[in-house]
Amino acid sequence: MFINFRRIHKCQCVQLLTTGLVLCMVMVCWEELDHHVVSHMRSYTYRYLVNSYDFLNSSFALTSKSQHGKDGSNGADVGVVNYPYLINHPGKCGGGAGGDDVLLLLFVKSSPENFERRQAIRDTWGNESFAWSELGANVRVVFALGVHPDVGRRSGVQRALQREDRSYRDLIQQDFLDTFHNLTSKLILQFHWGHEHCRQARFLMSADDDIFVHMPNLVSYLRQLLSSQSGAKDLWVGHVHRGAPPIRRKESKYHVPDDLYPWPSYPDYTAGAGYVVSGDVAAKIYHATLVLNSSMYIDDVFMGICAKAMGVSPQGHVYFSGEGKAPYHPCIYDHMITSHGHATDVRLLWQEATDPTVYRRSRGFMGNLYCTAVRVMLLCRPYYQNTYSCMAAFT
Repeated sequence: MFINFRRIHKCQCVQLLTTGLVLCMVMVCWEELDHHVVSHMRSYTYRYLVNSYDFLNSSFALTSKSQHGKDGSNGADVGVVNYPYLINHPGKCGGGAGGDDVLLLLFVKSSPENFERRQAIRDTWGNESFAWSELGANVRVVFALGVHPDVGRRSGVQRALQREDRSYRDLIQQDFLDTFHNLTSKLILQFHWGHEHCRQARFLMSADDDIFVHMPNLVSYLRQLLSSQSGAKDLWVGHVHRGAPPIRRKESKYHVPDDLYPWPSYPDYTAGAGYVVSGDVAAKIYHATLVLNSSMYIDDVFMGICAKAMGVSPQGHVYFSGEGKAPYHPCIYDHMITSHGHATDVRLLWQEATDPTVYRRSRGFMGNLYCTAVRVMLLCRPYYQNTYSCMAAFT
């Protein structure tokens, strides 16, 4: 009896020690656990079980007292502010090759000091002459900017921007601080400028200046949409985030406090790195920005709020990347539309991705089988990659 008692006692001690160790680990790692597991469980439960975002229309509707400071500060109820244009080209979509029939109006969100990125885009996937001469597509590319946030550097950077624009005439700049918390102002700039000066465009695309766009594949995809029965209506396509929770960690740049957005889940939205909307959806988003306050400074989420209010839902496309960079391989280039995180290698990737030999590799039964196997090895890995999903390997 004495031996059995000691065995039971030892067993209970082990259980207590194990329980204590687990509790200590949970306490130490609670913030990460709450962010990666608990908040996502709450968010997905709300998204897939409740699935009601009716509060958006009432909670984000403008009131007569809506105000927005020019310094970019966000109040509780932020209305549309018509920032003056510092650089503008209202005739960008008229005349030129292709006339007024614009297939794609492409806005690149750029920071004032990122001249090298803008130049690389002009020389590669954002080259309007290439799109017209090689693809027969009338594409208009403009760069959306605010003013440099550093007062000491602002005048020098502004003079450089004016010199740049005299050479290329493709900058659209408004008088707001070009900061992360003003990305929503930059989004509003895009849809308002498009509505005012290029509403005939069949599609509007918004992209970051560190993104790579495979223009031949994108143009081919857009033309397929136009020839479909739906005629490219109600289209909002990209890398979709469904049931994403607000980030409550104050040290994160994506932190959203409860008083700004108290609900456990955002409406569905596409990654802001690159997405495309049809002309009718662009008009709906424009009208939504007139009646919804723009206090939500994360532009991707604000786009989702506007779209939800207008009855528009995002569609996922496996070859629009999220925040990740696509693998470098010819079998990927054959289908690629966007890839994120290309601040320095755009020219090299453009040369490789548009090489005519890329398409020869995947032709025929054996070529298709080879490329499918390669894509499976590159995309179907056990750990998470925020780029193309495993499903992309089989398309």
